[in-house]
Amino acid sequence: MQQKSFLERYVKVIVVFAVIAGSASGIFGSVIKAPPMAIGFWRLSFGLPFFAVPFFKSGINEVKTIPPKSMLFTIMAGVFLFLHFFCWFSAVKLTNIASASVLAALHPLVVVFTTIFVFKRHVGRRALMGIFCALAGASMVAGFDYKELAAGDFKGDVLSIATAIFMGLYFAMGHEARKNISGTTYVFLCFLFCWICFVIGMISTGTQFAGYSSSDWIYILWLTIICQIGAHAVFNLCMGHVSSLYVSTWESGEAVSATMLAYILLGQVPKQWQILGMITVVIGLLYYNYYSKLDESQDRDHLNKELNFESNNGKDSEEGGC
Repeated sequence: MQQKSFLERYVKVIVVFAVIAGSASGIFGSVIKAPPMAIGFWRLSFGLPFFAVPFFKSGINEVKTIPPKSMLFTIMAGVFLFLHFFCWFSAVKLTNIASASVLAALHPLVVVFTTIFVFKRHVGRRALMGIFCALAGASMVAGFDYKELAAGDFKGDVLSIATAIFMGLYFAMGHEARKNISGTTYVFLCFLFCWICFVIGMISTGTQFAGYSSSDWIYILWLTIICQIGAHAVFNLCMGHVSSLYVSTWESGEAVSATMLAYILLGQVPKQWQILGMITVVIGLLYYNYYSKLDESQDRDHLNKELNFESNNGKDSEEGGC
């Protein structure tokens, strides 16, 4: 029996750490003065060489064997990632972080929809309850009340909703692509197509490539290391071993880690209703995690029964034919 890799053994724990890394994205996006298109372009430009090295070392020959359908899913994932980045960095400059966070955290609903209605996969009722519980908790943490949302700019809130939609589609496309593409190859190609979209966007909008402050360059570099490499690259690698719905659901828990980071780094003490929301998120995620594993186990048992039934029928037919 082949021994499992480190990623396979600890994939669900690694997803949690990636979520914590990704929670810093909103903070970086709000303090960087450069326009959203430039932030995305340089984030990808700094990150691509890091992913190019392993790709050209071991993955370049795989490109020839990728099925056209899987390549199409990869291209679509790159385009949706571009749209997600652009909308997110635009949103955090136009509305308050509370509004942006709660609306952007709705992406598991998109993944649920595509999983059930587009890719025709089963999602257990109790797992869905865990997802909605986590989303409700994230709303509480982010400040889902009238005063918080009313303080935001409507255009920024619309962009936050678009962020959630594109994030969900990016995860869904990535899950389908990863069925036939290794993690190293998929991560590089997805980020490459995303970078190409940003190049086109920079040129078509006339956004300047340079001339930004030294603090912007430092923040973009840290954004690349922590959020691009530590979060998105890890999410894409993990989707070869867990579903996109699993990754998306846990990623909605960023509201909790963002609040904790704000407390540690900025001294912002969470309010009582935020603490209650954090507890609700954790309960929802643990509930989802438990029942998603139970559903996976039941699906495997059901599949094995079907295979055994078909196998026994085949044997009976052969015996009857004799």
